This record gives sequence, structure tokens and C-alpha cells, in this order.
Amino acid sequence: MNFQTLIDDRKKFFWILHIVGWCSFALVHYIGSFVDNFRDSYVFIIISDAYIGAMLTFPLRYLYQKVWDMKPSQLVLTILSASFVVGITWGVIKRFSFFEFYKFGSHPDDWTIYFQNTLGSFYIVLCWSGLYFGIKYYQMLQKERQKVLTAANMANQAQLKMLRYQLNPHFLFNTLNAISTLIMCEENNTANRMVSKLSEFLRHSLHTDPIKKVPLRQEIKALSLYLEIEKIRFEDRLAVEWTVSEDAEQALVPSLLLQPLIENSIKYAIAACDEGGIISVSAKTFGHDLLLEVKDNGPGLDNGHYNNGQQGVGVGIKNIKERLQNLYDDHSFVLSSVEPNGLKVNIRIPLEFEPE
Repeated sequence: MNFQTLIDDRKKFFWILHIVGWCSFALVHYIGSFVDNFRDSYVFIIISDAYIGAMLTFPLRYLYQKVWDMKPSQLVLTILSASFVVGITWGVIKRFSFFEFYKFGSHPDDWTIYFQNTLGSFYIVLCWSGLYFGIKYYQMLQKERQKVLTAANMANQAQLKMLRYQLNPHFLFNTLNAISTLIMCEENNTANRMVSKLSEFLRHSLHTDPIKKVPLRQEIKALSLYLEIEKIRFEDRLAVEWTVSEDAEQALVPSLLLQPLIENSIKYAIAACDEGGIISVSAKTFGHDLLLEVKDNGPGLDNGHYNNGQQGVGVGIKNIKERLQNLYDDHSFVLSSVEPNGLKVNIRIPLEFEPE
């Protein structure tokens, strides 16, 4: 049982602190008895005082639970009154035990002696009450904090799912549009192959948890399915180069992280050039980071989609940025031109692997 689980179990946590607290009280007084050189019989007095103190303060827990919702002024008055009554009672019993055990039953005639040092007992009980309320408030704050963290985590997961699922209709629209064009051009065989590949890609996509990260090798498999669809469309005009290190293949990445980048390259580089083009995908590890790069030889940042040299604001680019911001505190996303022409996207994320 970890510490947080123990705190959450309020009844068990109370009893542990209650017993440990009064045992500590007995231990401190026992050590103090060596200084004053008391007789061995004083040990029984110490044990008796701690036991009676524990028994008298225990009912305060139920009293404080009933008055918990009182106004602050009334609550403070109740705590002081209850601590005073219990402290005085405990002080009197301690004095009685002292004469019974240490003086061997020789009790004084003056009954006021029993009330000596009861103020110290009141302070100890008041400290017990303060600790009870302090721990109680701490538990409440921890519970509220846990609720806030849970709510924030649920909201973050909902946003990630929304961003992840946003890619499917966006990609689906573009592909169906291409299939529609093929049908209009009476290229039915090609359209049929694209529908078959599209079905395979969507099946793979829907079986992937949008929250969990996947190994890069699995992401490459998904990209390969997508590129098979596009190769049917562009044939020899589309060429893809892969440069992925062995370590990078095992690294975890958000699912379909690179697909929007390749889709952009196809739309604004391959489709824009009659002779087609090349898309290069590379991945490698560097220190504690995973470095990803998608590069094409199209018009680059000068085309209208990238807003004349500023970072892209398309659906795919915006989606990737928001997903990275939600998933990683330390990351980078950079768009840059390639000489003599082309666009390069560099992504740096923390290096993570699947637990063994």
C-alpha cells in the first residue's frame, strides 16, 4: 500500500496517526524520565497517561465530524471548549495515576492538587485537535487537487482524440475526391484499387488508439498504406525515400503524426508539378530526442498554402502543432525552405520507448 492510498483510507490513516502520536508522546516522556532520574515505576505512569490520553481524544474525532460545517467562529469555540474539557479531565486522571503508581496510593487531602498542571494537558489536547483539522484539510485539498487533475486529464484526452480523429475525414475527403475524379474519367479499375487500399488504411487507422503512442515502425506501416493509395493515383510521378535508423524504429510517436505532412507534400509538391517529385522521410535518435524530417522538392514556402513564407496554417499543420503541444512540454516544429526548391519539416520530440 503506497502513501497516497493510505491517505485516501481516512479511517485507517486516522488510527495509524492516533496510535503513533500517542506512542511518541510516551516515548518522549520516557526519555525525559532519565533526566529527572525517576523510579522504574514511573514507566507505568507514562504508559497509563498515554493510554488514557488516546482514549479521551478518540471521541473528539466524532464530535469534530459533526461540527465540521459550523461557522468558523462557532467551530473555533467548539474546538477550544472540547479541548479544555478533555484536557482538564486528562490532567486530573494523570495526577491521580501519579499518586496511585508513584506514591503507592498516598493521595493528598487537598483536592485542588489534582488540577495542577492541567493547563499543559489542555495545550496537548489542543495540539491534537489542531493536527486533526490540519490533516483533514490536507486530505480535502488533495482530493480536490486530484479532481482537478482528473478533469484536466480527461479534457486533454478529449482534445487529443478530437485532433486525431480530425485527420480521418480530412484525408478521406481528399481521397474520395480523387476517386470521384477517376470515376468521371472512366478509370474504374484504378478507382477500385484506391477504394480497396482506402478501406485497408481506414481499418488500420480505426484500430489504433488515438491517445496511445505507437512505435515508429507501426507509423511507417500506416504511411505505407496511405502512400500505396497515392501511388495508384500518381503512379511514377510519386517517389518516396525512407531513411530510418534502427533505434528510431522502436521509438514511440503519436499515431498518424507524419501522415498530414506527407499529404501536404503530395498536394502542394507532387500534384503541383507535371513531372511529379520526391518525398524524403528520415528519422534518427540524438541524445534523448527523436528527430523526424519530411522533405519534398516542390515549390516550398513560397506557395500560397504556406502564406508567403510564414509557417503553414493548413488543417494538417495546425493539427500537428496542437497535438505536439498537448503531448510534450519539450518539443520543436520547424518549417523551412530547401535549396534550390522544396520544403522541409523538422520535428523534435522526447525519445520514448515501449516499456519492456
